[in-house]
Amino acid sequence: MTSVYLVDDHELFLTGVRTELQQHFDVVGVSGDVDDAIAGIRRADPDVVLIDVHMPGGGGVSVIDNVIETHPEMVFLALSVSDAPEDVIAMIRAGARGYVTKSISPTELVDAVKRVGAGDAVFSPRLAGFVLDAFAGAVPKPTDPELDQLTPREREVLRQIARGFTYKQVASRLSISIKTVETHVSAVLRKLQLSSRHELARWASDRRIV
Repeated sequence: MTSVYLVDDHELFLTGVRTELQQHFDVVGVSGDVDDAIAGIRRADPDVVLIDVHMPGGGGVSVIDNVIETHPEMVFLALSVSDAPEDVIAMIRAGARGYVTKSISPTELVDAVKRVGAGDAVFSPRLAGFVLDAFAGAVPKPTDPELDQLTPREREVLRQIARGFTYKQVASRLSISIKTVETHVSAVLRKLQLSSRHELARWASDRRIV
């Protein structure tokens, strides 16, 4: 049975979706905020993540960005009240395989989850134009040569340090040793030609990758 993880900060909606989907899938976890979702998805390793776009702490894009660094094959389906082009394109760029709005019927949602789990790209009909633009590169994703120097793990450590976590907290959150965290921070500082954690935090904030 396909395993599904649900992420949405609206508890009542989340409860309703879980009730509907658990009749068809193995719902292996639910989260209502970004940090809990990142940890929970990594731990549960589901087949499909059904994820809201706008949440406190960075939203769906932040969850996807973090998870795919350690689980690059993870499948995400965005489910949102928003049908704004910028939201659709942002989620696609982050790595979502589909995007449907919350006006979708329960039967259609079940079908959408099955289809993305099988490898299809699924989008609400009226979002097709935005999707085509994104895949066609009509709005190209800017590159950052400095960020591209960093390994996925270094980027993850960078985000955690920039959020204000201590080395010990980062080590615990990423299940690595404090010494490994120190090694990654030193490598990041060297590659970015920065001299302190303060400069590192400011650098990450300026690029909105915190």
